[in-house]
Amino acid sequence: MTKLSYRNIEITGGFWAQLQARNKDVTLPAILQRYIETGRMASLDFSTPWEDGKQPHIFWDSDIAKWLEAAAYVLQKGPAPALEQAIEAAIDLIAKHQGDDGYYNIHYTVAEPDGRWQKRSDHELYCAGHLIEAAVAYYQATGRDKFLRCMCKYADYIERVFVHEQSAAFQTCGHEEIELALMRLYHCTGEARYKALSEFFVNTRGNSSQDHPPYDFTNQAYCQSHLPAREQTEAVGHAVRATYLYCAMADLAHEDNALLDACRALFENITQRRMYVTGGIGSTHHGEAFTPDYDLPGETAYAETCAAIGLALFARRMSQVEPDGRYADAAELAIYNGTLAGVSDDGAAFFYECPLEIHPQLRHKHTSTHSHDRYPPTQRQHKFECMCCPANLARFVASFANMLFTQDDYTVYVHHYAHAAHEHITIATQYPRDGEISLHLQGISGKRVALRIPGWCEHFTCSAPGTLDRGYYYVDIPNDDFALQLSLAMPVRLVHANPQVYDLIGRVAVMRGPIVYCLESIDNGDNLRALSIAPNASFSGDFDALQCDGLRLQPGNALYSTTAPPQTAQRLHFIPYFRFANRGEREMAVFVRI
Repeated sequence: MTKLSYRNIEITGGFWAQLQARNKDVTLPAILQRYIETGRMASLDFSTPWEDGKQPHIFWDSDIAKWLEAAAYVLQKGPAPALEQAIEAAIDLIAKHQGDDGYYNIHYTVAEPDGRWQKRSDHELYCAGHLIEAAVAYYQATGRDKFLRCMCKYADYIERVFVHEQSAAFQTCGHEEIELALMRLYHCTGEARYKALSEFFVNTRGNSSQDHPPYDFTNQAYCQSHLPAREQTEAVGHAVRATYLYCAMADLAHEDNALLDACRALFENITQRRMYVTGGIGSTHHGEAFTPDYDLPGETAYAETCAAIGLALFARRMSQVEPDGRYADAAELAIYNGTLAGVSDDGAAFFYECPLEIHPQLRHKHTSTHSHDRYPPTQRQHKFECMCCPANLARFVASFANMLFTQDDYTVYVHHYAHAAHEHITIATQYPRDGEISLHLQGISGKRVALRIPGWCEHFTCSAPGTLDRGYYYVDIPNDDFALQLSLAMPVRLVHANPQVYDLIGRVAVMRGPIVYCLESIDNGDNLRALSIAPNASFSGDFDALQCDGLRLQPGNALYSTTAPPQTAQRLHFIPYFRFANRGEREMAVFVRI
């Protein structure tokens, strides 16, 4: 099964057109400006003097590459002279400073010229992978192959060092990315050696005596090197590294049943035991990592934006392997909640971490010491020392059309719904604002269309007869000009956590369609945990804001009492989770008592 590429799909309106316009007009320029201010863009010129002992960071290449990739996706959809000029300038410098042997890395060429391939911790292959992804995206957007040729030369050199010479101090990178990038390079060029090199890295992970833990504070599980890939069944370690490895495993699983079984087990473990209701993954800031089953604290949740994106990319690849609606369900949850929460309403500020609960007043409870507990930031920031998430989010939004469709010889699968047009498929919808979807199918009579019925949808209607199987509604296409209507019921629903998530016993999340909602104190007053949803409460409102009747526990004068606190009626106001923290530092909660 293959995906229908974003290159042949236009997002023509609705929710995603607005996001992509903001991404192009605000987010990408804002990130570029931060990169200029922090010296990232200047670092492309290896001759730039570095004052005050500052050196280009070990993963600046990857930051720049993700921005280049995002800009390439935008450029493919229409003229963007400023973006094109910035991309071409960057490519010229990359080509100028690439070594004759094919090596390219800013930090190790400028700061440690004798240190290449000596530190597993230092992201050389990770940076190479993101540069490869950017080169593929730019070639596919423009047809210009200068950048692509540079990265093919780099990939050839990596193959020589790691496969033929085995001269590096390690065999697999501490941060996965090269594996999935090589598969993209293989699909772009048709060069089988790149697929074989990806397989080499996947097969070697967990099987190498040279690959020591990348940092003193970690073990092999941190970078998924604790077991061979085919023996891994639990998601462990750094969540972004993990999902990038799983992406490559899924890419290779088309022809490898053992890898497919591992991918299925890992997906099940994540989505049924180690994933937040927002699709966020990675419960702790210690190693930005997964923790044991059902350990999903809300207030200290790490839930990195990049990790939610990684889960969506893994799930998308699993949808390409086998038609099962659970994959797109998980991707959708991660996209509309854990991913989109990473950017502000104005498109210029970002969350690295996306908690599910915020109590600002508790951030300052240690009044007699200089120490403090560690919590995620309460406000999005314009720049970070580690800028991986903003550009990652930008490239994901710009290429969202990649998520929409796949096809095989008999069936076109519609995994996600957006107002979009393809040569054979046109969709008109305001999804996720509502569940009304119109489809027009042209030139593919005799095939089937498979429409995903989300797992959250209990009732749907379709204007054409069909068969429901594993989350997809299959409809035969009788002619070359076929229209149908799909209506997905979107009532508000209350979502309970497994009682093994002990913090959430007696509390529920409010959802409508794929959107998770939250309370903020600006709308509901302080002490959100004193609020509960009234029995048999009904909801009103729309996509942007929901309301229902609730109750508030009233404080008394006594610290403890044999009498239950009195309750007063209060109207509760919910907003989409991805829009929290846009109105100043406020208390926030996803889960509320019932």
